[in-house]
Amino acid sequence: MSDDLQAEADLRLEEALADTGARDPREFYRECLRNLKQADQPAYEKAVGYYREILVPSLAKGVDPLPAWTEYGRRLALLAAPGRTMMVDRTGVAEPYVEPAPLDRLVLHLPEGQGSATRAVVVGLPVELTRAQRAHYDLLVSGRLTIVE
Repeated sequence: MSDDLQAEADLRLEEALADTGARDPREFYRECLRNLKQADQPAYEKAVGYYREILVPSLAKGVDPLPAWTEYGRRLALLAAPGRTMMVDRTGVAEPYVEPAPLDRLVLHLPEGQGSATRAVVVGLPVELTRAQRAHYDLLVSGRLTIVE
């Protein structure tokens, strides 16, 4: 991966964030990568390989950056724990993740199987959570049983 490709990919993401007001996912995904590196080195290598060989070149070539980054986040979550990824609309209705997820959806990965007591992993956040989305977040991600206003 060249520095030019990386610079172009970063610029395209910055422009998309400025145009939409969407949240920058990179810091959150960096934390996921750090956790993955400690827990499962082969999975970490797969995540880095996807980033270098697929994500950055596709962004530099003009793919819509926000859905591409959301898909990368979904892949990180799947590498960390098998499960399913869901989207929660503004009214609180959850449905299976489809690419590209609309920007107003809360996207959560729900681990399944052994160790499924693990909390949901945030893959994508809308600019502003609705009350219904906040309830999903509070329960599934934070483990709170009451809504934080």
